[in-house]
Amino acid sequence: MKALQKIWTPARTIGAIALVGMLALGACSSSGVTSSGSGSTAATATVAASGSNGDTTAPPTAADALASNAKASYVEDSDWKASDAVDVTLSGTTATSSSDAVSVSDGVLTISKAGVYKLSGSFTGKVVVAAGTEDQVVLILDNATITSSTGAAIEATSGDDLVLSLEGTSTITDGTYTGTEDANAAIYADMDLTITGSGTLNVTSGASDAITSKDDLYVLSGTINATAADDGLRGKDSLTIAGGTVTVNSGGDALKSDQDNDDTKGYVSIVDGTVTLTSGGDGIDAYTDAIVTGGTLSITSGGGASAGKPSTGSTKGIKAQTYIIVDGGTTTIDAGDDAIHSNGALRLSSGTITAASGDDGVHTEVAAVLDGATVTVTQSNEALEGGLITISDGTVDLTSSDDGINASGSITVEAGLAAVAESSSDTTTTDTTTTTQQMGPGGMADGGGSMEDTGERLTISGGTVTVNANGDGLDSNGSLTISGGTTTVYGPASGANGALDSNGAMSITGGTVIAFATNEMVETPTMTDGQGWVSASATGSAGSTVTITDASGSVLGTYTSLKAFGNVIYSTSGMTNGSTYTVSVDGTATEATAGQGGMGSGMGPGGQGGQPPAGGPGQGGQPPAGGPGQGGQPPAGGPGQGGQPPAAPQG
Repeated sequence: MKALQKIWTPARTIGAIALVGMLALGACSSSGVTSSGSGSTAATATVAASGSNGDTTAPPTAADALASNAKASYVEDSDWKASDAVDVTLSGTTATSSSDAVSVSDGVLTISKAGVYKLSGSFTGKVVVAAGTEDQVVLILDNATITSSTGAAIEATSGDDLVLSLEGTSTITDGTYTGTEDANAAIYADMDLTITGSGTLNVTSGASDAITSKDDLYVLSGTINATAADDGLRGKDSLTIAGGTVTVNSGGDALKSDQDNDDTKGYVSIVDGTVTLTSGGDGIDAYTDAIVTGGTLSITSGGGASAGKPSTGSTKGIKAQTYIIVDGGTTTIDAGDDAIHSNGALRLSSGTITAASGDDGVHTEVAAVLDGATVTVTQSNEALEGGLITISDGTVDLTSSDDGINASGSITVEAGLAAVAESSSDTTTTDTTTTTQQMGPGGMADGGGSMEDTGERLTISGGTVTVNANGDGLDSNGSLTISGGTTTVYGPASGANGALDSNGAMSITGGTVIAFATNEMVETPTMTDGQGWVSASATGSAGSTVTITDASGSVLGTYTSLKAFGNVIYSTSGMTNGSTYTVSVDGTATEATAGQGGMGSGMGPGGQGGQPPAGGPGQGGQPPAGGPGQGGQPPAGGPGQGGQPPAAPQG
């Protein structure tokens, strides 16, 4: 079971947290269909997590996250000289060298002392580095071909550091494995491994990993082409790509770090270079953090989005247990499962991210902070999902078959840990379904359903946000707050989903919001304080031009809808509630009073009456003590009786 294990603080502290209880993870949906998520049949209610646990409610910057992790160990090019190299000439099952540190016996070439060794020629057998515990060994691979019939082709069993420096084109191929070897990769180092140089390294493992370091694996430069039956590049303590060109085709995970007993390790860092990953499993799998600060990263996992989410196994683009942080570079992901998935939190601060997913585009258990990156999700089930979602800057363009942005998940570190442990505790992962009730214009359908405010938050304070969703556009199981930026929502063309949907308070106090949706479920802000907003029953088609004007005829905004719609919600600076505005669709005008119309939010406060069944009116929820609240606009065919009244005036 992989659990979150670190709280980031400037100075890491060690502690223990006992977690009692679980936070329900069911997303609020008003689609009248079933939604699925992973569940557990044998989850425990109490989870103990020791170590320093990540503050997943407030993900750090990339610089702070890297500073809090153990510094990767590697050898600089300036730390050794190629001119010091001892030639080792490979020939068949033997080799020649002037160094007494080089020996060959029964197809095994052994290097036993520190130094620089240049390997050239072709060798059928295994190269073993068995040096002193403090020794640094540099192998210059100069157009070398090494083919092993059994196990690893290059196996470093003892020493402090191993460096592979690339000249020309070298090819490394492993053999069969018994299953008992510790050395389970074509190139295996039981020590820190640095790869550098200007040449090309072709590595093939027909049965296991391509390149593995039991400590830190660090790529400085060179061209690496890795093909592996299992994982591509694996650095147990950490994996860093700081330059070069790395291409991986793997049956398992492409890049992996899996140290699970030290929460300052187990991370993957992409600093620079050109990295192309094709994986049967996850593209990047980090036990703690996955951090991208530069370079060009391209990932295809699990056959891509068109293959869809697998019934077993994980085929995510980037996966991490604690943090995923992108602060630079260009990242492209085509994933069968989630494109970006953190069991803790994520921050997307700069750089360009383009993702297509067979499941969620960007998913985090607790907090998602988007504060500057350009994020485009071209295909997804839900495009952006997490318990605490904050968008303060950047350009965010999301396309989804279900909800565009869904604030659903955990809102505390402890609840996040518990939820992850619950989903990981079952040996057989199954899909669970939660049936939700349809919403009529007056509220929840007959039969009821859970529309409780569970504390999640969706906050937009800046940036440019565009959502094209077939489910709810912006959906929060708790509150929905918009205070800045430009938000455009193309909601569903039909059905009982809304452009805006929240179980708790909904407010628009700044920025510009234009939302297109059906008139079958219309939610509007619960508050009339601050910036004004209008909700107008105005019908249009894909390509229709919508213009909003004030009472003096001044144009506030002109927009073109991507879809058919039956309702328009609009808010921008200078609008005041109580004033009259005109919404024109292809020249057909509809007047609306700001602060009125729609349902008002909420399935918590201000619950409205339900869609009436055939033959009679729809009865709302049980009113609280003190008297029933009056519903919003009743549907055709009969009035809807309100449930609990809102704290603020309703439309």
